[in-house]
Amino acid sequence: MRRPLRLLLFALGALAFVAISLALGRVLSANGAERDAILALLRAQARDDAAAMVAQVDGCARHPSCVARARTNAMRLHASGTVELVRLDASTSFSLGGTDGVARVVWNTATHETVVQCVAVHRGGDVIGGLSVELRALSGPIGHQSDCPSSF
Repeated sequence: MRRPLRLLLFALGALAFVAISLALGRVLSANGAERDAILALLRAQARDDAAAMVAQVDGCARHPSCVARARTNAMRLHASGTVELVRLDASTSFSLGGTDGVARVVWNTATHETVVQCVAVHRGGDVIGGLSVELRALSGPIGHQSDCPSSF
């Protein structure tokens, strides 16, 4: 009787381990997706491609102020060379479901000084159905020591 109970407990423990590992893998992949989306947005900005920036920010095309900010940022922050992320403070460190947050990103290129910007990010979904990442806004440059506002 004791042996079947031990096998059952072992099987339940293994199942719990697999479930936790899968959930953690989904959360970490959402962090990677957020990083990739932000990097793509910064690359478009650095190559002065405001149209690509507008396309990458969810709903931006419907808001003239967002389109204007994309154009201004693209002109002002145009830089040649590879965009390098110096630091990324993700919008959320750990979330099993949908959430809104602001990521602080520090970037530069070989020909452009370090720039600090904020990105409003929405993470949707959950660990079972899958997590998604949408960029909602990109700020202009902020001070190197400045924190991101909660909304902009």
